[in-house]
Amino acid sequence: MSVNRYLHTEKKKGDVYATTRYPKFEKSPTDLYIVSRDKDRLDLLSNEFYKDPRYWWIIAQANPTLGKGSFDIPPGIQLRIPFPLVDVGIKLQTVQLEK
Repeated sequence: MSVNRYLHTEKKKGDVYATTRYPKFEKSPTDLYIVSRDKDRLDLLSNEFYKDPRYWWIIAQANPTLGKGSFDIPPGIQLRIPFPLVDVGIKLQTVQLEK
C-alpha cells in the first residue's frame, strides 16, 4: 500500500498545497545500486523495485543529481535505490511536523 505523500502537507486553499518536504533516506548497506538503462524513468524504476510507481519521489530524493522536473533518466547513470522501504509514512509525518 502506498503512502499519500501529501497526507501531512498543509492545504492552503481548495486543491492548493504548501511545499511538500520530503524525508531524507540515509545510505544503508541494504540499498541497491543500479546503472540506468535507455528509457528508464523514476516511476518505472519505482514500480520495478517497490511494486508501486507512486514511490518515484523516494528514488528522486536519494539521487539529487538527477535534477527536478522530469521522470526521465539518462542512460549510464549510477542510481541509489533505498531498500527496503521502512516507515515511509512515519518519516513523511515527522518531516512535515518539523517545519
